[in-house]
Amino acid sequence: MPRRAGFAACPILLLRYPRFVPLSDKMYFLIAVVFYGLSALYAVFLLRKGFREDNRINYFLLLSGAVFHTIAMLRRGFSLDRCPINNLYEATTFVMWTIVAAYLVLGSWWRLRFLGAFASPILFAIGVFALMPGLDPPHGDHPVFTGGWTSLHAALILLSYGAFGLSAVSSVMYLTQDRDLKFNKLRAVSSLMPPIQRLELVTGKLLFAGFVLLTAGLLVGFAGLKETHGTYFTRDTKVLWSALVWLGCLALLVSRWRFAQRGRRFAWGTVGMFAFVLLTFWGSNLLSNIHNPVANDNPAAGRGR
Repeated sequence: MPRRAGFAACPILLLRYPRFVPLSDKMYFLIAVVFYGLSALYAVFLLRKGFREDNRINYFLLLSGAVFHTIAMLRRGFSLDRCPINNLYEATTFVMWTIVAAYLVLGSWWRLRFLGAFASPILFAIGVFALMPGLDPPHGDHPVFTGGWTSLHAALILLSYGAFGLSAVSSVMYLTQDRDLKFNKLRAVSSLMPPIQRLELVTGKLLFAGFVLLTAGLLVGFAGLKETHGTYFTRDTKVLWSALVWLGCLALLVSRWRFAQRGRRFAWGTVGMFAFVLLTFWGSNLLSNIHNPVANDNPAAGRGR
């Protein structure tokens, strides 16, 4: 009887205890970024060890982050009943997801598993940037970017950026291995990273895959422009920027196949192109009347930037 009376005196606690509060999609993404950060810290350990140890721990850290990342995207997508690519936050998380998903496939082969040691710092940095409040403004029941063609265009373009990101990671591995061969041959021999020739081959294939995806995405985008604006091409900032990225990627591939520009020059060119994409993607999107019509049509919003 006294025990029952004690429980009866606290009915609120009894009612609240078994309840489960579901996490929001942003919280799941935050957990994923934490795992990417732990993977980046472990990558520093691998670098100090000269990659003489298999990095299964790093692979499973990225795998854990990818699980929470996928849950976050699914929750956001189901809440919108459409592909979750409606603002810069969602576009950024999609690019991150393509990078980590591609790595998990490539990392199933142990000789390419060290891609994660170079990919995790990039994922962590982009993830921290994506969590900035200004990238995910609230929208109504009808997001700005709608339509099946638009979703397909965005998905193909962002998948190409993911391939470019992995090609840049492979290039960094190539440059690291090349430096070790010149200045620390013992470390290069004892390293578990793939041979330098294979890294160059992987870089070229990833860059070509990104180029194909980018080309397909641009073609779908031009078809969408014809339907919405009556023309296949417009002098919009994002359209001109995308054409510049396409030409830069084409120049890299032509220089590699036609003029035999391989090795360090090709690796630095790949890294530089992806760095350009990262540094200018958000600015070109904000200045675009097609991709950001609400802000650009509002003079007050323009003065606030």
